[in-house]
Amino acid sequence: MATSKVLAGAQVVLPTGTLTNGRVIVEGTRVGDGGTSLPERSRELGGAPADAETVDLTGHWVVPGFVDIHNHGGGGASFTSGTVEDVLKGIHTHRLHGTTTVVASFVTGEMDFLTQRAGLLSELAEQGEIAGIHFEGPFISPCRKGAHDETLLRDPDPADVRKLLDAARGHAKMVTLATELPGGIDSVRLLAEHGVIAAIGHTDATYEQTVEAIDAGATVATHLFNAMPGLGHRVPGPIAALLEDERITVELINDGTHLHPASFELAFHHAGASRVALITDAMDAAGFGDGRYMLGPLEVEVKDSVARLVEGGSIAGSTLTLDRAFKRSVTVDGLSVEDTVRAISANPAKLLGQYDRVGSLEPGKDADLVVLDASFDVKGVMRKGEWVVEPF
Repeated sequence: MATSKVLAGAQVVLPTGTLTNGRVIVEGTRVGDGGTSLPERSRELGGAPADAETVDLTGHWVVPGFVDIHNHGGGGASFTSGTVEDVLKGIHTHRLHGTTTVVASFVTGEMDFLTQRAGLLSELAEQGEIAGIHFEGPFISPCRKGAHDETLLRDPDPADVRKLLDAARGHAKMVTLATELPGGIDSVRLLAEHGVIAAIGHTDATYEQTVEAIDAGATVATHLFNAMPGLGHRVPGPIAALLEDERITVELINDGTHLHPASFELAFHHAGASRVALITDAMDAAGFGDGRYMLGPLEVEVKDSVARLVEGGSIAGSTLTLDRAFKRSVTVDGLSVEDTVRAISANPAKLLGQYDRVGSLEPGKDADLVVLDASFDVKGVMRKGEWVVEPF
């Protein structure tokens, strides 16, 4: 069982700002009633138990655990096709890098295969190992298929969408759709009615078609810029519609490969810190290494940490982990630590409807947190009060 702990002396990032020389009190699996505080205020907020273990984190940052809503695997394991043991290995790999909450994403497959996989992973969701399931395909555009098998793509018939939702037993969190395809708008409405995120992605939609999908209930842009028409000055396409609408949260893959820094800055500046979710779109090689892998039925070669299809050369997900996205956002792109925390923890937690438990450091929430050094490298990871990575 987790014991009471006091994490003291760090810069602690809270929803209200950053505490210098702050502390986090952990009681069991949760942030304790003493919560997060400056040492001199601890008595007012209710201190830690007398027998609590104190960890001196002077010179470090303490931030909420990262929340990844778009992740296909890691550690050599695939969420789409691996065994339960493989999936758990992939989850653990990302936990080592600070992702304490993860949604398991599938790539396109046969409908029977996807329903079978959804049933399998729904059990892991019920056990609390994953936060839910994301179906990225098969309801996407052949024109923007990326690393998806074109022979398995299909129009988003609401009846087929409903089959996947039923198979996931209430654990489907997101479905990525090319909403301009036949049945797309009706499927968006169906997803919204069931409390499932309708995400616009792998799409060839026009600006006007994208606006229609947003009005129907779509709320997320799947890896903005990637697998969709570029931004044009006469034909703005989906990017303009997704960036301008306050109802949309945009996913961004900040690995230096998927997005030019100027594109990342454009999206973050225009959408604002409250409308960005940093994701990995990770595949098996994340946290594992270069080599040959399978992404669904397609073969992928990873070279110098960049994943591409063997046939055709399309980028095939990423090898990113969210700690690298965090560090790059602060040290390369110049984001504040507070804005990065919003994009990597709070915003995705809110999208999932789980902000009452994760996504920030507040009394009563799960004690999910990451310890970073002054260079923003991971030095400790805690999930539900237990160290996944012991500090120091």
